[in-house]
Amino acid sequence: MKITVIQQDIAWKDVATNIKRLERLVANASHADLYLFPEMCSTGFCMQPQGVAEDVDGETVKLMKRLAVEYDAAMVVPVMTHEGGKYYNRMYFITPDGVQGTYDKHNLFEYSGEDKVFTPGAGKVIWEWRGVRFRPAICYDLRFPVFLYNRAEYDVLLISANFPDSRMLAWDTLVRARAIENICYVAASNRVGADEYGTYKGHSVILSPYGKTLARCRSRRQGSITVELDNEMIAKLRVMTMLNK
Repeated sequence: MKITVIQQDIAWKDVATNIKRLERLVANASHADLYLFPEMCSTGFCMQPQGVAEDVDGETVKLMKRLAVEYDAAMVVPVMTHEGGKYYNRMYFITPDGVQGTYDKHNLFEYSGEDKVFTPGAGKVIWEWRGVRFRPAICYDLRFPVFLYNRAEYDVLLISANFPDSRMLAWDTLVRARAIENICYVAASNRVGADEYGTYKGHSVILSPYGKTLARCRSRRQGSITVELDNEMIAKLRVMTMLNK
C-alpha cells in the first residue's frame, strides 16, 4: 500500500483554479494506492460558503472520480459541501468505483465560527481499501485524542488540515502524539500559502506508528510525499492494538 500526501497552495474561494492545481499536483506525484489532500482544498477554509460550496457531485468530486479511475487509486478529498439546505466540511472517499464513503468534520472550530456555519458529522468513520483500514479526521479533530482513540479499528489515521503558522508547534506535536498513542501510521496533509486568516507552512508528513518521520513535504512549497506502508508492520500493529483495547 502506497500513500501520497498532497501539500497544496489553495486559491481563496476559487474552485476552478484549485481544481487545475489538484490535477497538476497528482500528475506530478509518485503513483500511489491512495492520495490525501488538505482541508477544503477547492476553496480554502472559508466561513462564507454561499456561492462556493459544492453539491455532492460538484466539480471537485467529479475530478476526483476521474482521477481515481485514471490512476487506479483512492482519492481522499475534503470539500466544502452543500446538501439538503446545510453546509458540511466533508471528506470524500473515492475509488475507481465512485464515492465509497464520506466523513463530516465532527469537532468544529468555534474560534473561527465554523460551528455557526457548518453542521457537524455524527462521529467515527472507518474505511477499508486494499486490505488497509483508515480513520479520517479533519484539522481540529486532531486535538481530541479520545475521539480518535484506536480500539483496534484502524491502521492509518488520515488527517487533512488548514493549520496556520501560528500553531505549527501544535501541529507537529499532535500528529506525532496521535501516531504513538494509537499505534498507527499517520498521513497528514496541511496547506501552504496564505489567506485572509494568515500564512501556512504546510509541514505535511507521514509518520510511523512509533512517531518516526517517514517523509515530510518541504516547508511553504507545493508538492507531495509518498510512502509504502509495511504490510508486516500493519499485521503486527493489529495484534498490539487488540492487546491495548
